[in-house]
Amino acid sequence: MYNYSRKENDMKREEYISDDAVVKRANAAVKIELEKKKALDIPIVVYDRQTQTIYHESSDGTRVEIGTRMRKGRYSERIAKKA
Repeated sequence: MYNYSRKENDMKREEYISDDAVVKRANAAVKIELEKKKALDIPIVVYDRQTQTIYHESSDGTRVEIGTRMRKGRYSERIAKKA
């Protein structure tokens, strides 16, 4: 059985990072990845929430529509309409 002193337990708690820090790191990682794909001239997939359309966006800014959202509403709402 392990016998940790109080000081060791306090040190372990301080190693955790907050949720805000995790979100900031995730957003930074996504931003870096998008910049990397632009630099390598790799198209990215973008979803426009207003028009509910999916696009391929190239590094020069041109967009090519590749699809639209097929389903609308929540799953529970769609099931309720069928019943």
